[in-house]
Amino acid sequence: MLMRTDPFREFDRLAQQVLGTAGRPVAMPMDAYRAGDEFVVHFDLPGVDPESVDLDVERNVLTIRAERRSPAPENVELIASERPTGVYSRQLFLGDTLDTERIDASYDAGVLTIRIPVAEQAKPRKIQISGGGAGPKQIGSAG
Repeated sequence: MLMRTDPFREFDRLAQQVLGTAGRPVAMPMDAYRAGDEFVVHFDLPGVDPESVDLDVERNVLTIRAERRSPAPENVELIASERPTGVYSRQLFLGDTLDTERIDASYDAGVLTIRIPVAEQAKPRKIQISGGGAGPKQIGSAG
């Protein structure tokens, strides 16, 4: 399971709108869902060079960092600068049921997609019950 890590995200978003980004890494919006035997997470990173994206896993924490630089050359007079630039950072706490050894990441059209498989030991399975002398029986089988 994925767990949301920042309960103050809406407060930060409001503060960024009112005060601007004051040195804190910019948040990256995400969608997360389970599709069969994997969790899929999409992060919006428009205008980010894929070479600037850095993914790290330590224990069960996935850290995503990326940087978006201003396209304006130095020593120019900016008329408007509304698009956020700087470091984007996000951490996801991954449950023990996910296989952190087989994480896959791809970047396309400004969207970073991460696929995290469900660990084999966490997948549902049938358990056989052995009887007194008749041999193993499956739960729910007519017999």
